[in-house]
Amino acid sequence: MNAALFPASEYWWLYLAFTTLVVILLAIDLALHRHERPISFRNAAIWTAAWISLALAFSYVLYLFTAARYSPRVGQQLSLEFLAGYVVEESLSVDNMFVFALVFRYFAVPPQYQHKVLFYGVLGAMVFRGVFIAAGTALVRFEWVMILFGIFLIVTGIRMAVQKERQLNPDDSLMIRWVRRVFPVTGEFHGSRFLVTVNGIRHITPLMVVLLFLETTDLLFAVDSVPAVFGVTREPFVVYTSNVFAVLGLRAMFFLLAGAMDRFHVLKHGLALVLVFVGLKMVWLDHLFGGRFPIGVSLGIISGVIGVSIVLSLAFPKAVEPEPARPAGAGGRVTQSAAGVTFLLLSVIGFLYAAGPAHELLPLPALEDLGADTLYWAAACNLVCGVVLLGGAWLRKRA
Repeated sequence: MNAALFPASEYWWLYLAFTTLVVILLAIDLALHRHERPISFRNAAIWTAAWISLALAFSYVLYLFTAARYSPRVGQQLSLEFLAGYVVEESLSVDNMFVFALVFRYFAVPPQYQHKVLFYGVLGAMVFRGVFIAAGTALVRFEWVMILFGIFLIVTGIRMAVQKERQLNPDDSLMIRWVRRVFPVTGEFHGSRFLVTVNGIRHITPLMVVLLFLETTDLLFAVDSVPAVFGVTREPFVVYTSNVFAVLGLRAMFFLLAGAMDRFHVLKHGLALVLVFVGLKMVWLDHLFGGRFPIGVSLGIISGVIGVSIVLSLAFPKAVEPEPARPAGAGGRVTQSAAGVTFLLLSVIGFLYAAGPAHELLPLPALEDLGADTLYWAAACNLVCGVVLLGGAWLRKRA
């Protein structure tokens, strides 16, 4: 399955049909949210569930369509690749939501205008992601490009795990300074308008500045996220659809988690591990498994890492005001170390189960069916994750 099953040159109608479906869904969303009022938690929860359900339904339709044209085995492979890509994109999009919240707070954007900004931000993100995916599709045909992508993701993941949190200041952005130098900007909001005329001169409003900043930020995130999806699938249609569904659900999830984002402080380290794993898969694991690491195992590892990160975030909440005598970042180091130890324990259990002794203590037919080789590599990935986390905690302690 190294060759594209649905190349755009032959299946342009498939891309067009999916894009038309997305446009219809966005039109429905815009019609239902045409009134300028804050998005309630209940409304956000309903729309989040709706977008996730649509993504799951699409994965099943993709399976039926691919199975009919090729075989059920190929259909299952492609469906799992879509789900893995969707989970990766949705998880990495959480970083976007943190930025959204900080930018809205920095510019004091009223809640009733935030949905409109995110709506047009999604439209721009879909266009830019499409360009990135088209470029990536042309490049991944060369094996050395995949290796470069993998190395880039590994370095990005390690850097994400060890770097300290930086305070966001949009005024330091080159784009913001350029916009304010070139275009006159009003000093206050004018409802939900992006452009207004003041004394016969066309001005942009602070809401437009926010939109431009968010679009620029999404471009930076796409540099990480698009190669990550190419790490789990090389099918352009799957990369495109998984990206689109993740971006579509981003707005609803933002309003759902707007008040609780600070609680998921360990998630950054989980996302770092996902990037490292996907990078290792592109550079090393795919070659060990004849060109393609088992997608079911990849999906399990990615979902497990994200799930453990969420659980650890809730189990070890971040202190709002750290004790004066406690070194800065100590709470984060403790949590990071706990996550590292957890992955090391999972690695030990995986090696024991692959070697045989754990079969008698805890017989799990599903794991036995995977085979010893797959279990060995899954345990090796957990080992790498544990080492990265503990290494990051050690570096933070010395910093």
